[in-house]
This record gives sequence, C-alpha cells and structure tokens, in this order.
Amino acid sequence: MTAPNSPTPPAPARRSHTTRNLLVALVAIVVIAGVAVGGYGVWYLFLSPAGPAAVASSAPVVPAGASVPVPASLDGTWNVNTSLGSMSDFSASWVGYRVQEQLAGVGANTAVGRTPLVSGSMTLTGAVVDNVSITADLTGLKSSDPNRDNQLRSQAIDTNQFPTATFTTTGPVDLGTLPAEGQTVSVVANGALTLHGVTKNVAITLAAVRQGGVIAVTGSMPVVFADYGFSGPTSFSVLSVDNNGIMELHLLFTHA
Repeated sequence: MTAPNSPTPPAPARRSHTTRNLLVALVAIVVIAGVAVGGYGVWYLFLSPAGPAAVASSAPVVPAGASVPVPASLDGTWNVNTSLGSMSDFSASWVGYRVQEQLAGVGANTAVGRTPLVSGSMTLTGAVVDNVSITADLTGLKSSDPNRDNQLRSQAIDTNQFPTATFTTTGPVDLGTLPAEGQTVSVVANGALTLHGVTKNVAITLAAVRQGGVIAVTGSMPVVFADYGFSGPTSFSVLSVDNNGIMELHLLFTHA
C-alpha cells in the first residue's frame, strides 16, 4: 500500500525553516572565513570588541580609587607608578601604538597595542618640568590579536633585538604657572625618542592633570617607520600596513 503523501507545511513554517537554513549557512561562512585568514580573520572581527579610544580624544584622568596624599611640596622627583589603575580599562601607566592596516577578507582595521612595562621619572621645580626620562619594555606589547604581537618580536620593531624604547626631554618645559588641582594643562615637550635602535629628535604633545598626589599624563605623536629603520609586519593575512603610526602614552606619576 502506498503511504499517503505528507501534508505540505503551511507557508509560515516553510519560511521559518528556510530562515534557519540561511542562518546556519551564514554562520558556517563566517567560521570558514575566520579559519581561512587566521588570527586576523573575519571571525575575530565579528567577535572582538571595539579597540580602545585614542588618547588624543580624551583628557588625562586619575583612575578611580587612586587615593594618594598630596606631598608636602610638589617640587622634587616624580616617578612613573605602575601600581595604580588597571590595564583592563587602560587606566594604568602604559605606552603603545596605533596603526592602520588592511586585512585579507576584512578590510581596514586599526591595530592598537600597549605595554604596561614602563619606568621613568621627571622633576618639578615651581612650574618647570625637567629631566623627563621614560623607558618602555616593548616585549610587553599586547593587542587584540596574539598573532600580531608575535610578529612584532621578529618583524617591524623587532622586540627580540630591540626590546626597549626611550624618551628623554632635551630641555625644560615651562608651564608658566602651576595648574590648580584638577586643571588640565597641554604642552609640547621636545626630546629624543629611541626606537628600533635609532634616536631622533621629536616633539610630543602632552596633557597633564594633578589629582591629590597623582599626576596623570597622556600624549601622542606620529611616527614614520622608515625614520627608525623598519617597516610594518607582513603576513599572509595582512594585505598592507601604513608606513606610519601613532605612539601613545598614559602615565601616572607619584612623588618620590
């Protein structure tokens, strides 16, 4: 006996089934594309959060809970403090980079990497800042993708051979008058930047604010890779990298 034909599902049920099939297909395409282009793939693009904002878009802020007493005198040596703030929201002390890149299967992307391994100091006499010296351990650079971080160890800035970057001022920075607590001041500091074993005279735009016994400083400046003898990293998943980037910093100082 021939079984009767199964009833045809109503139109809404057929549409629901088709929709589910399309969703499954789209997910499969995303997963395959993500695997195909590696750590920089579409899968990463869809699931990763937006990168951290550029420091130029925000004023320096002393992290919440960083309660440090005001020293008896603001004059003297101020050291970079790495115990305050957190790298989870980038409220700690760090130095980093921001570079535009083109990724296979993705397109334009902003690569941002930062290291909390920073040391340094400055002196304050009245309203004059001097003897600024900052050292960043670039082996601690971390971005949103470990593959990118690994490439920088042997390519581009080549942290295996050139593990540190330094900045030292070449003259005092006169603020004119000492800013009141909570008042942000912007200055340009002239100094020498050593990166990839090459030292260049630079000018970096800085903004600073004091809250209690903490001075927070943010800054950024353009860096042309060829000036320091390197080019951007290469990879099968990276179509191109700009020949320049932005060096960024966020530093918290406390009185020695």
